[in-house]
Amino acid sequence: MIEEHLRGRLNGALTRIAALVARTGATPNTLTLLGFLGMAAAGVLCAAGSFFFAGLVVAASCVFDALDGALARVTGAASPFGAFLDSFLDRYAEAAVYGGLVVYYAGAGTPWGVEAAFFAAIGSLMVSYARARAEGLGIECRAGFFARPERIAVIIAGLVTGLVLPALVVLAVATNVTAARRLLAVRGATLSASRPPRSP
Repeated sequence: MIEEHLRGRLNGALTRIAALVARTGATPNTLTLLGFLGMAAAGVLCAAGSFFFAGLVVAASCVFDALDGALARVTGAASPFGAFLDSFLDRYAEAAVYGGLVVYYAGAGTPWGVEAAFFAAIGSLMVSYARARAEGLGIECRAGFFARPERIAVIIAGLVTGLVLPALVVLAVATNVTAARRLLAVRGATLSASRPPRSP
């Protein structure tokens, strides 16, 4: 109930901000692209070792990412392509940050940092893919705790505090555990659907 209350308040605030943004003539897809470009810039900052500023840029990019959907609802500009573009660029946006960290740790001679960033990237991709593929089969799949909002929160916290390696280790483990949980959830759902009904 508390989560629903907070979500309602957040959506209300986003709607009010989106109404102001709508007056500028900006489109939802424009905000989506700005959010992606911000994440790409954060990836460049990560590669350069400017973690604190990268964290701030990621946080700012999240504002655009949150507002694009609200703007689409306010302006009535929601479209299937807009939803696809948002999800499509989200994958590249996360990859940009992880890629920047791979470049940084490879240059710093920290192989386990490279490995942590690599497995965090793979896990993040598989969490999102598992949900998308399951929904393509008509199965709702939200198992696990490390969906994109949680992943971005950990990334921001790690970058801003300088605890990047611990954050990457958490992400490398938690995202792949979440992906495995979604695999098991879909398996359970498909097995249940394939069982013949019990006779009375």
